[in-house]
Parts: sequence; C-alpha cells; structure tokens
Amino acid sequence: MLAIRIPRRKAVALATAAVLAGLTAPAATATPAAATATTTATTTTASYDPAYYDAASGKTGTALKSALHTIISDQTKLSYSAVWNALKVTDQDPNNSNNVILLYSGISRSKSLNGGDVGDWNREHVWAKSHGDFGTSTGPGTDLHHLRPEDVQVNSIRGNKDFDNGGSSFTNSGGSLTDSNSFEPRDAVKGDVARMILYMAVRYEGTDGWPDLEPNDSVTNGTDPYHGRLSVLKQWHQEDPPSAFERNRNDVIHDSYQHNRNPFIDHPEWVESIW
Repeated sequence: MLAIRIPRRKAVALATAAVLAGLTAPAATATPAAATATTTATTTTASYDPAYYDAASGKTGTALKSALHTIISDQTKLSYSAVWNALKVTDQDPNNSNNVILLYSGISRSKSLNGGDVGDWNREHVWAKSHGDFGTSTGPGTDLHHLRPEDVQVNSIRGNKDFDNGGSSFTNSGGSLTDSNSFEPRDAVKGDVARMILYMAVRYEGTDGWPDLEPNDSVTNGTDPYHGRLSVLKQWHQEDPPSAFERNRNDVIHDSYQHNRNPFIDHPEWVESIW
C-alpha cells in the first residue's frame, strides 16, 4: 500500500495507456548509440509541467544539485511489497500488456512470473542496496526510479557490482557482460542505468535519515554509500540518450506513483553541469 502523500507541485496528467500504445519495445541487444549533440538547457519532455523545475532555473554545479534534491525529494513513498505491482505498470512491454521488459536481459516476460524462483523476475536495485546498506526499507530501498524487473539468476549475477565496461557474457545476458568486480549492461539501457545512479545521488543526500549516496570512479565500493564508475556512467549517458520507453517510465512514476521525476531524463545536459 502507498504511504500518505506529502505535498507536491501540481503536474500535468498523462494518458499512460495512450503513450504505451505508441512505443516500441526495447531490443534485447543493440549496437552502441552514437554520441549525441549537447542538449540545450531548455530541452524538456512534453508530458509534465516545466514549472516543476523552476527552482533549478539558471543554476549549475552544486547549486543545481541542491535545488534538484529539494525538488525531487517531494515524493510519495511506496512499500517494498507495493513495488511488485508498480513495476508491472512502469515496465510494461509496449507490445504485450501481459509482460514486462527485463532491464539487463531485454527479455519480455509474463507479469505473473514475479517471485524468487528460476524463471521468475524480481526487483533489481540498480543502485545496489548494499552500497549504503539501506536494504529494502521504505525510502531508497523502494524508490521506483532505480528499481527494475530482472531475471532472478541475472539479478544474482549482477549482485552488488559497480558498473564498468568489459567482462564476459552469461545465460540470458541480452548482451550484458560481467567480470569479477563490475557489470556492463546491454547497450540499449546503458544510459538508463547511468541516469538511475545519478538520480539516486541527487535524491539521497544524507538529510533524511538515509546515507549520502554519491558516484565515484571506483569498482571496489563494497558497502560504502558510493557507486561507480562515474566516468563510464557519464559516457553511457551520452551514448544512450533517453528513449521513449524511459521517458514514459519517468512520466508513469511521476503521475501515478511517487509524483517526482528523474531530472536527468528530462534534462540530460544537467549531468555534465553537476559532474
């Protein structure tokens, strides 16, 4: 069940079903996207009120990060059990409403196969929950902006590894790779992963009882509240800009669940401004 909502800014409602009908399902693998031109500061998606970011206008660097933290901290929090049903909506396969798309694998799998057995999908914490030891408690452990459906065995293979280039393939990898200390997601979601990590670093600043989460350039972070590798994540962000699936997901979370947004999907240029 959803917790009581805290006040938020008024957002423009989105007809989620209509948007989903017009999207194309992500491929299981993809060739690396070419780096895109620098996005201007006025670039936004059309499905929300641009006034949402008014408090961040004209800011850069730490001032921008602080302003965005204040904006996106105004959110409704979900319980961990409520995440199951939310993911069935946020990650619905645009071509099959009975399925969800698995993040790292790119596989379309039945919504009903959620659980902990082989062949099921479960709730992957993209910012590994051990990095800061926040677990699955309401807060960073249940934040939909970094929780995604994934095959149980693939989720286990990723574990709590930091993100970096390189490694070997594995069963149901969809093009993702792993080695002893890092994980590389398939090309089609590299930018998604980067923007989820950077969202968490802005949303959780150590001011509300949770650790101050920060990106760094390490792949040996263990249980420290850091996640890497920042230089690679920035590269992925540039090479894989927000897709229609990712933008729709941001809208659904904003309109139907948490009522906050991932600013790096709406304003990709802010990544370079902060980091």
